[in-house]
Amino acid sequence: MNRIPAPQKILVHVPNWIGDQILAYPCFHYLRAGYPTAQIAVVCQPWVASVQFRHLVDKVYVLPQPTRASTWGQIQALEAGARALRAHGPWDLGICLPNSFSSAWLLARAGVRWRRGYATDGRRFLLHDKLVWEPHSKQHRADAYVHVLPAAVRPHGTAQGFWQEPAHHGAEPDTLGICDQFDARRAWLVDALVETPSYPYWLLAPGSMAASRRWPVERFAALAKHIACTTGLSGLVVGGTAEIAVAKQLCQDPMCQLTDFVARGPVSAYWQIFRQARFTVSNDSGLAHVAALCGSPVYIVWGAGDPGKTKPLGPGPVRILHYPVDCWPCERNVCFQPQERTLACLRGIHVEAVLKEIQQS
Repeated sequence: MNRIPAPQKILVHVPNWIGDQILAYPCFHYLRAGYPTAQIAVVCQPWVASVQFRHLVDKVYVLPQPTRASTWGQIQALEAGARALRAHGPWDLGICLPNSFSSAWLLARAGVRWRRGYATDGRRFLLHDKLVWEPHSKQHRADAYVHVLPAAVRPHGTAQGFWQEPAHHGAEPDTLGICDQFDARRAWLVDALVETPSYPYWLLAPGSMAASRRWPVERFAALAKHIACTTGLSGLVVGGTAEIAVAKQLCQDPMCQLTDFVARGPVSAYWQIFRQARFTVSNDSGLAHVAALCGSPVYIVWGAGDPGKTKPLGPGPVRILHYPVDCWPCERNVCFQPQERTLACLRGIHVEAVLKEIQQS
């Protein structure tokens, strides 16, 4: 960043998925701390707009969506977004967190003077600071995002230590946790929060975008029955519109003691629900990351993903339950194993193992 030592206007293209956006929190913390007087704006997709960290950024620009389901329609929408951003410039520094060609193209077309990002997806010519992406690296995604920041504002330690409890006085600086709680009230500005029940409850988040990360719904139902029987706790099923059918199926059995809380508002409206829950049981999904960020203890039934790269980080303790198979972690969204081995990593996780983990915590 020799050409722009003190950028006054910074534009960040944020991740396109909820879980990745949550993992980028340390990146935004260090960016704001490093440039306290700069105007920092983010550009994002509509479905992650509600979980932008508005106490750390000055402006959120939401990308227009294609009016036609075609490549040309996508190009037109991208150009419309670039024109709108250019009108709010000029931008001194652009930070590109997604690895896609389109995200770097957007910053270039928006007239950002100096652009940083990983040189992937054929976009090397669109970046000034071309960072090396190592796809087989075990680097955690949160650290990968922090590394995109200019060296002058990057921390010496890892992003995984960001949420650790502050160590005793005199410990090495790199081992000190920075935060022990996420201030959702300041970060996520919502018109109305989802109302919190007056009784003790636990949360069930049975959704996930990828089939290779979804535990069978029958096992979630069996787990809910065990929890109701052994603890007397009632549960709330949370998720978006994609989980409406699953929630209905789970809540129709009175022995599960589950109440349908899906699709009651944007993700950010659920932060108090997560914070006050006794615990959360989830697939590897965006809501697992939200739960950990909001402080809930989280038990994740883990499928094809690599927890070394994408395990949720936050003040809420996270426990991963996985079944070791020779193809794990494949990090694929769809399982390509023969029928007798399909989703063996998930099918090998039994209800008793999840219940035991909850009881021992």
